[in-house]
Amino acid sequence: MSTPAGTSDAAPGGTVDAAPCRTVDAAPGGASGPAPLRTDGPVPAGTDGPAPAGVFPGGAELFRLDARVAHLNHGSFGAVPLPVAREHRRIADEAAADPDAFFLGVPDRLAAARARIAAHFGTDPEGVALVTNATEAAHLALDALGLGPDDEVLVTDHGYGTVVEAAARRARLVTVPLDPLLPDEDAVREAVLAAVTPRTRVAVLDQITSPTARIVAGPRLLADLADRGVTTVVDGAHAPGMLAAPLAGRPDVWFGNLHKWAYAPPGSAVLAVAPALRDRVPAPVPSWEDHRGFPRAVEYRGTADYTGLLAAADGLDLLAALGAERVRAHNSALAAHGAGLLAKLPGVTPLPADDRLALRALRLPSRFARTRPEAEALREEIMVRVGCRVLVWPWPGGGGIRVCGQIYNRPAEYERLARGLRSLLDGD
Repeated sequence: MSTPAGTSDAAPGGTVDAAPCRTVDAAPGGASGPAPLRTDGPVPAGTDGPAPAGVFPGGAELFRLDARVAHLNHGSFGAVPLPVAREHRRIADEAAADPDAFFLGVPDRLAAARARIAAHFGTDPEGVALVTNATEAAHLALDALGLGPDDEVLVTDHGYGTVVEAAARRARLVTVPLDPLLPDEDAVREAVLAAVTPRTRVAVLDQITSPTARIVAGPRLLADLADRGVTTVVDGAHAPGMLAAPLAGRPDVWFGNLHKWAYAPPGSAVLAVAPALRDRVPAPVPSWEDHRGFPRAVEYRGTADYTGLLAAADGLDLLAALGAERVRAHNSALAAHGAGLLAKLPGVTPLPADDRLALRALRLPSRFARTRPEAEALREEIMVRVGCRVLVWPWPGGGGIRVCGQIYNRPAEYERLARGLRSLLDGD
């Protein structure tokens, strides 16, 4: 989950079984806007020919998504597969049918759900807690560290806005500038380590940056920081489901969303804490499980909606049943295909990519998306005129665009985006 401070990894909308390339009359829901662009013209020069990725058999049929839209932004909000949605609904119906029985059993059911999720991550279920999202987890994690205004916390300028802000409220920030064109993970590692000083107490780092799709908090960097006595807090918002071993590197604190790449309902995330820090993690709402300590005290908040958390393990089960490595390879290939098409557009520069990720990021020409309002305006124009959901991120000197791959996507959707974006960049 990571975007430059003050930006949001969000474009209104979700994700899809997208339609073939066609002329889009208007945004779903009747939104009005500029005249629609035609998206049935030729693919940008040099990008025609067979796509390197195809259709995932049965993938589109697993989702209930608006077929008028090419949903190429799975990384922001995810999408819930139908089998998981059915289980979520079944649990909600159970709660409605007998509230007493349901809520009296919630603490133990959360523990059982947590054990299933921990098994997918290969970790101790007593070392993880179920929470609603990565931003909440960041606040809980930072509160556990007892930071003061004179403590120095290292972040990067690719960090997710709300997580960076959570750190800024508790300590003094040192922001490491990372050139988006740094060639690889080792170059990123060296840039972060160069900013560590004897005053650095904590490093709050993205595992996968949201706008630029880079791995920052890899195992080698985490080990180097530990050797220097720096406590590591890893924002792994995109890691569950995306990376085969999201907890690799043994950070002191790690958190990740389950609703993005792990197919869980919204409001599902995991907070993992090293043994020495667990008894310092505060309960967000002290309630009847408070005396039990971490993780139960963190998970139980009295009468609340726990149905998404209780269905979350079904998303990971589905990913395993589909073949997690197969899904990851397919999604990465689709994202690479889309990035390859966009890279042929004049003035668009691909950023270094990692084949493990189903995200690809590219810089736009310097006159586009220089500020958050400009980025949001372009994002919405792409939706209204091209019918595609993407993330457009602001950056000084020109922002960028991010595309994602998911099993419901098809190569033709990225071709549609490339045609439409070319017209927008040309000022048509």
